[in-house]
Amino acid sequence: MTTAFLQLLVSLAAGIGIIILLTAKYRIPAFFALFLACFLVGWGVQLPVPAIISAMKDGFGNILKSLGFIIVLGTLLGVILEYTGGTRVMAAFILRLAGEKNAALAMGITGFIVGLPIFCDSGYIVLSGLNKSVAARTRVAMVTMSVSLAAGLYAVHCLIPPHPGATAAAGMIRVSPGLLMLTGIAVAIPAAIAGCWWAAWAGKKLPDIPAVTTPEMETIPRIPVWLAFLPVAIPILLIGIGAFTGLEKQATPIARITGILGDPVIALSIGILLAAMQLPARTAAVISPLMQEAAEKAGGILVIIGAGGAFGAVLAATGMGRHLGTAFHLGQAGIFFPFLLAALLKTAQGSSTVAIITAAAIVEPLLPALGLNDPTGRLLCMLALGGGSMMISHANDAYFWVVAKFSGVEMKAMLKVYSVATLLMGLTTLAVVYILSLILR
Repeated sequence: MTTAFLQLLVSLAAGIGIIILLTAKYRIPAFFALFLACFLVGWGVQLPVPAIISAMKDGFGNILKSLGFIIVLGTLLGVILEYTGGTRVMAAFILRLAGEKNAALAMGITGFIVGLPIFCDSGYIVLSGLNKSVAARTRVAMVTMSVSLAAGLYAVHCLIPPHPGATAAAGMIRVSPGLLMLTGIAVAIPAAIAGCWWAAWAGKKLPDIPAVTTPEMETIPRIPVWLAFLPVAIPILLIGIGAFTGLEKQATPIARITGILGDPVIALSIGILLAAMQLPARTAAVISPLMQEAAEKAGGILVIIGAGGAFGAVLAATGMGRHLGTAFHLGQAGIFFPFLLAALLKTAQGSSTVAIITAAAIVEPLLPALGLNDPTGRLLCMLALGGGSMMISHANDAYFWVVAKFSGVEMKAMLKVYSVATLLMGLTTLAVVYILSLILR
C-alpha cells in the first residue's frame, strides 16, 4: 500500500469523521459540515486550494442544474396538499377502503402515498392527528399505528425523488430521476410492508398507549377523493409513460410529446396546477404565502444537495476511485458496498439525506471497480444506497423524535418497534435489490 493511498484513506476517513461529528454531536447544519469536509479531504491529499474551490463550484453547480427545479416544485406540491387537506382526504378514503380491522395497514398505505410528494417528517406531522383519531376509534395500539404510518412515509423518503437524498444521489450516480421514481416505488412497497408487519407484531407485546383525540382531529376537508389523489397520481403516470416511451430508439411525435410531459419538471408542474384547483381561493393572498413557504423549505434542501455535489467533485478530483479500485478487489462487493456504506453513515450520524449523499459521493468513482458502471448497475447502486440510508433510525435521527413526540410513544418502545422496523426495512430493500440484480444482469 503506497504512501499516497494511505494518505487518501486517512483524508477520506477524516472527511467522513468531520461530517458525522459536526452533524450528530454539535448539530451543525449539513451544508457547513460538507463544506468543511471538502477542504479537509482536499488538503489531506495536497490538492491546491484553487483546484479544491474549482471542483466544489463545478460539483455544486452541476447538481443544482439537474435537480434544483425538481426539489422546489416537489416541495411546493407538498405544501399545497398540506394546506388544502388533500392528504387527510386520501388518508380517510384509504381507511374506509381497508376497514377499521386493518387500520394499521391503512395508515401505512396512507403514509406511502402521501409520502410521495411530502417529506416524511412533514407528512407525519400533518397526519398525526388523524392517526391518533383512528387509533382511539379502533383501539389498535398507538405504537403500532404510529410506526406503520412512519414506515410508509420513510420507505419512499429514502428511495424516491423528489426527496432530497435520493434526488441528489441520483444526480451524482447519473440515474434518471423518472426511472428511479418508478423502480423506487416498486422496491419501497416491500420495505414498507416489512415495517408495518413488524409494527403489528411487536406492538402487541408492549403496553398500549391510549390515544387522545379531539373533534378537530376528525375534521376532513370536503374535497372529492378523485381530486385529492389527482395531483399525486398524474405526475407519476406521466413520468412512467415518459420513461417507457423514452426507451424507444425512434423519436416519433408521440414519443416526443410524452417525453416532454414525462419530464419530472413538467410532470410536477402539472401536479401543482391540479393541487391548486383544491385551494379555497386562488388569489395572491393565498398562493403567495404557500410559494414563499415552499421556497424557504426548498432553499435549505438545495444548499445541502449542492454541498453534497461539491464533496463528490472533490473526491473525484483526488482520484479515489482509481486508487481504491487498484488496491481492493471490489468486483465481488457489488451492491453490498454502497448499501453497507450508507447504513454505516446513517446509523452513525442520523440523517438519511446526509448518509445517502455522502455515500453516493464516495461510491460514484468506484462504480467501475464494483461492476456497476452501466445504466442498470447505476440504478441498482442507487436503490442499494436508499436501502442503506434507512437503517438504523434511532435517537440521533430527527424523524425518530418527530414520531415519538407526535405519537406520545416512549423511548424504549420506539427503540424496540420503530428502530427495529427501520433495520428490517433496510434489509428487505437489500434483498429485493439483490433479486433485481439477478434478474436484470
